[in-house]
Amino acid sequence: MTTPAIWRKAFDLIPSEYFGLNYDPSHFVWQQMDYIRPLYEFREKIFHVHYKDIKVYYDKLNDVGTMAYPLDYMSPKLPGLGDVDWGKYVSALTDIGYKGYSCIEIEDKAFEDSSERVLDALRLSYGYMRQFVI
Repeated sequence: MTTPAIWRKAFDLIPSEYFGLNYDPSHFVWQQMDYIRPLYEFREKIFHVHYKDIKVYYDKLNDVGTMAYPLDYMSPKLPGLGDVDWGKYVSALTDIGYKGYSCIEIEDKAFEDSSERVLDALRLSYGYMRQFVI
């Protein structure tokens, strides 16, 4: 459900101040969409943001196309290890005055093989995002 067209329709159908978005830029990246512009249009409806990255493997995408199962051509990554431009993303959040909730979403196969690697993922993600978010 990550497209501005679907959001507009949903907000038309459910006109409630309690109905909003959990904004995750990585969902836009793997769909080959702009993840900055919608922040400005939907600024009043963003209730929560994710800091999760995604890496699109264009050689695989060029082989299977966008209609393939998404994990055939992309992989979720820790913030800073994928294709999201975190400076632009966080800058846009400050532009719109976002002061809501956020979380670092840890989803990266390279850090799932042990509890120590999960802790490494948390430390790395926290350290990386500290340069953008206080």
